[in-house]
Amino acid sequence: MNIEEYISSGILEAYVMDQLSPAERTEVEQALAKHPELKEELELIELSMESLAFASAVKPPLGIKEKLMSQIDTNTNETEQEKETPVVPMGQQQSLSVWRYAAAASIVIALGSAFMAFNYWNKWRSAESQLSDLIAQNQQFADNYNQVNQQLDDIQNAVAIMNNTAYKRVVMNGTDNAPGAQATVYWNEATANVYLSIQNLKALSQDQQYQLWAIIDGKPVDAGVFDPSNSNFLVQMKNITTGAAAFAVTIEPRGGSENPSLETMQVVGNV
Repeated sequence: MNIEEYISSGILEAYVMDQLSPAERTEVEQALAKHPELKEELELIELSMESLAFASAVKPPLGIKEKLMSQIDTNTNETEQEKETPVVPMGQQQSLSVWRYAAAASIVIALGSAFMAFNYWNKWRSAESQLSDLIAQNQQFADNYNQVNQQLDDIQNAVAIMNNTAYKRVVMNGTDNAPGAQATVYWNEATANVYLSIQNLKALSQDQQYQLWAIIDGKPVDAGVFDPSNSNFLVQMKNITTGAAAFAVTIEPRGGSENPSLETMQVVGNV
């Protein structure tokens, strides 16, 4: 079995995403049992998929619980006030003259009208505030929906690149400076496109950035700078033409350097 061709076929990615028939899954599992390097490759793919799952997570809007509880308390208080509104009977005094009855009735009507007007105005303000909150929440939901759609597009594009046999997959393992570091380059030599998958790189200070290098004819060629907090599943880097024998990542001042600081090299891998 040609291990490199087997890996480049994309069957391991399809195995992780459960897209194989039972017979094909059995074949892959038998190959994994015979070839340790295939098992190591499978673990790297599963780690990449795990990074993808965390990248696509979307948090609910902040404060939504407090808004819902406040609305429930407001509705409960209004219901209790309506039930407890007292009805005050007005005693009649036969000695009052007609004009006093009329004046009293006018005052009651005026007070009642003022109370009703104030009550309806208060409810209108409350309804207007609730409407504004609903509009804001709907906008937040719409933004989250668009964000999820964009992430799904990024995922589909990333999976298409990972399964495309035209891309060479270059695993860059940690150096003595960072034994646990790891990143992967996907390079299409025909189109010169380069994509980077970050598995494990430490956070840097604000004045530093990682820089990717392609080693061509023994000389380092700049392939672009990036931050370890990149949210994209695959980060597109600068194009690299034919002749790259290896890729490496160093720590440089923010904005990048013309020549790599070899003493800061974090990961390296041969094509």
